[in-house]
Amino acid sequence: MLLTGTGALLAAAADRRAVPGFVAYNLETAQGIVAAAETSGLPVIVQAGSSAFRHAGMLPLAQLALGLARASDAQVGVHLDHSRSLEEIAACLDLGYSSVMVDGSHLAYEENVALTRSAVERAHDAGAWAEGELAGIAGDEDVSTDAAPAAMTDPGQAADFVSRTGVDALAVAIGNVHGFTARPPRLDLGRCAAVRDATGVPLVLHGASGLGDEVLLACLDLGVAKVNVNAELRRAFLEAVGAALPAAMPLSDLVGPLTAGREAVAAAAVRTTRLLGRAERRGGLVT
Repeated sequence: MLLTGTGALLAAAADRRAVPGFVAYNLETAQGIVAAAETSGLPVIVQAGSSAFRHAGMLPLAQLALGLARASDAQVGVHLDHSRSLEEIAACLDLGYSSVMVDGSHLAYEENVALTRSAVERAHDAGAWAEGELAGIAGDEDVSTDAAPAAMTDPGQAADFVSRTGVDALAVAIGNVHGFTARPPRLDLGRCAAVRDATGVPLVLHGASGLGDEVLLACLDLGVAKVNVNAELRRAFLEAVGAALPAAMPLSDLVGPLTAGREAVAAAAVRTTRLLGRAERRGGLVT
């Protein structure tokens, strides 16, 4: 079923849990993400967003993600990640996306406020919730580049931004980066708590792949209620497909490697979903 409204996000924040946002690029990765929700019994968000549209096209990938979410018995949100276009946001909302992220971090502050406020209004009119961003998150969303942390979120500016835009969630920059790095980034957890206290909205941590479990759980204790994971699933998919290729090549077997990739994505996503959902303290979940 399509996960709508901010209920799951607010409940996660109140219980010091997080809903994972997993990036999907194709049928197999999207199926693996939905399977993780079905296996874990916990909500997940399929992020069929701007960068992935460059590979699959907006309409095919959006319709695929929405179809899988609606057909599942699990709670599955469909989210537009890192969009800089009001037209793209409006198109995804018209299709039925449950949430959108408007990324105005490349703009001057007042321009970011104006863009984000417009996106929030459109999302709310469509019954969806909206995520915004102040300081940009370093690194490439689709390729691990060993990026260095960029500017960090200022708590005072974040409070003003949330107040003026009406965003339901805020992507926080506390030393996190997109993709894997040679050394795990050192997160400024004190800043995370300060942004939480200043804004009063659920926070979103981008670039969670490669961070240790203890670091992720510490972020959940400090206001992070949505965690984006991409590189970890990409690596699982590629490693599984690569391992299956030698056996597949003599037979020209395409299904075998794709199935292996889908299963690897599901397994990686289940682990992360259960970690962020603090499944060990909830009980009664399928493992």
